[in-house]
Amino acid sequence: MHDVGKSKAKVAAERINSRVAGVNVVAHHCRIEEKPAEFYKQFTLIVLGLDSLEARRFMNSIVCSFLEFEEDGKPKLETIKPMVDGGTEGFKGHARVILPGFTPCFECTLWLFPPQTKFPLCTLAETPRSPAHCIEYVHLILWGEQRQGEEFDTDNEEHMKWMYTKAAERAAQYGIQGVTYQLTQGVVKNIIPAIASTNAIISAACVLEALKIITLCSSGLNNYLMYMGAQGIYSVTVPYERDPGCMVCSPGVTFEVHPGMTLQQVIDKMVSEPQALGQQELKGPSLSYGASHLYAHGVFEEDTRPNLAKPISQLVPEGKPSVLTVNDKKLAMPLRVQLKWAATENGENMKE
Repeated sequence: MHDVGKSKAKVAAERINSRVAGVNVVAHHCRIEEKPAEFYKQFTLIVLGLDSLEARRFMNSIVCSFLEFEEDGKPKLETIKPMVDGGTEGFKGHARVILPGFTPCFECTLWLFPPQTKFPLCTLAETPRSPAHCIEYVHLILWGEQRQGEEFDTDNEEHMKWMYTKAAERAAQYGIQGVTYQLTQGVVKNIIPAIASTNAIISAACVLEALKIITLCSSGLNNYLMYMGAQGIYSVTVPYERDPGCMVCSPGVTFEVHPGMTLQQVIDKMVSEPQALGQQELKGPSLSYGASHLYAHGVFEEDTRPNLAKPISQLVPEGKPSVLTVNDKKLAMPLRVQLKWAATENGENMKE
């Protein structure tokens, strides 16, 4: 009980360091997006135990951004950052190994994840029939009406208690029972109760795969393990295939630039030369490199605007293929662009 209210990362690190001799676990209590890409690059292997698809997609983009390709499109082995992921949902779970450039990444297999449950607003506002309807009404409608300009924080205890109280009041109006504080947290945070046995099985599978990768003691998982324990125990391994056109882990479209070109000039060239991007027409693209926004419209526009005047070689590594992610209203999905640095006859990069 003395650990209640403390950081999970710090408590876990302290426990492991005291339990396992010679181990030094360093805890970092923050959002994963707050760490720069170089932080993740220092590790031999990354193991995920995340609770959302968005977080997994973020880490997937990070490890795939480290991947470099040969001229023939084959991945450079020394740039591969292995990643092991585990996830549980009640009595179901999965473990998977991602070797960027060889096995499918998260974007290659997004279809594996079911869409999140959503309720029609008319049902929430007019004819609620379940505790979840009452909670989502307060979450999506009442909060904005009664606490305008205040952003709802799922980790704020006062916010969550207010949400629960208002949901309970609405449920009472419609004769609906079952609204609890725990259920309110579950609906708002999309939390599914954890089963200790499932967590143990999946975490053991992840540890085993990490051990195989680091020591090469045995053949690794190929490449996705599913576990189902609701009715008996059943597990199966599936060798899913990469999407050769994946915008995250494929070589992408080659695009030639001079190191001295400003970011604005690079963007202008992308817009004016759709043939250089595989006939992809752009209108007002946003560009990112790894987890860093180079230029982005919307809320990040003001922060990234100064980059437009900077040479592209100042913003991304020069002298090796560098992959950018391009987003644009005209694109059905983000475009992966591999920069090719223009060179002079003697092989040196050309400066404008």
